[in-house]
Amino acid sequence: MRFGLIIRGQYPQGDDMRLRLREDLDAAKRAEQLGYDLIAKGSHYASHPFQYIQQIPYLCQVALVAPKLRLCPGVVLLPLHSPLHVAEELASLDIMCDGKLVFGAGIGYREVEFKAFGATQKQSARRFEECLEAVKRLWGEDFVTMKGSYFALDNANCTVKPLQKPMPPIWIGANADAGIRRAARVADAWFINPHNKIDTIAQQMEVYKRALDACGKPLPSELPMLREVFVAPTRAEAIRLARPYLEAKYSAYRDWGQDKVMPAGDAFSVDFEDLMNDRFLFGSPAEVTDQILGLQRRFGINTIVLGIHWAGMPASLAMEQMQIIAEDVFPAVRSA
Repeated sequence: MRFGLIIRGQYPQGDDMRLRLREDLDAAKRAEQLGYDLIAKGSHYASHPFQYIQQIPYLCQVALVAPKLRLCPGVVLLPLHSPLHVAEELASLDIMCDGKLVFGAGIGYREVEFKAFGATQKQSARRFEECLEAVKRLWGEDFVTMKGSYFALDNANCTVKPLQKPMPPIWIGANADAGIRRAARVADAWFINPHNKIDTIAQQMEVYKRALDACGKPLPSELPMLREVFVAPTRAEAIRLARPYLEAKYSAYRDWGQDKVMPAGDAFSVDFEDLMNDRFLFGSPAEVTDQILGLQRRFGINTIVLGIHWAGMPASLAMEQMQIIAEDVFPAVRSA
């Protein structure tokens, strides 16, 4: 089992982002020291009520301060971007991290973002697939001519190529069945999201397996999952400490419309007790270990990316979580 950490970097309006950035870089350095394998960084634009350092600038700095870590922009919202821009930036990042990039890609769901980048949600699936195909070609071919619905490559080349050959692994984050089928078809792995309930994930794993079968592909050798996690001496204490930060985060996600693109029954417009049940990993080190092992046995998960720091949470509390999990959960999972 590999363990990663997602640095969301979402902070309340008014926070000093220079200080918050230093804390997030300190978290990456500490993650490397504690034996974490990967740092992921998400991306949103126009992210009120949060402030947000974007993923590529942050990960470029992580490559310098924590050079042993794999880096995952998790996820790049492909329908918002031109493929040449994505290909060149991520190839540059793969060079900066000495060939340890994971290309996390997603389709997005927020109309404010689509409009700002000259797109619509209706166009997003087509733009996503066109962009991903073009990025792959730019990495794999010397010169590319390709006409998309929103771009044209005319004998274009990618200035630098990734170190990894033929290219970095591609993980597609997806909430809905259509996105999961797309991940089976065009990516190396479905990056299982933190939002859907475990019972929903069980249904969706069958969708994923059937789609892989249809493509003649086996289950991926690395199957990643993202989950919200909080460890404390007791489950009740874990819930008490995490609740104010996760409640605020998912209230914002509800306002953004995140649950509108999720399967029926997974809405965020419920009280916190219903929200956390069958969704978040809370409890003592032994309880969280058992929950992770349950995911491994049930789904074949072998990389789990942990969300442990949410808007408003003191950095010291997140650092404490990182250490408890590394010292008490990592070895218990790996020895089971």
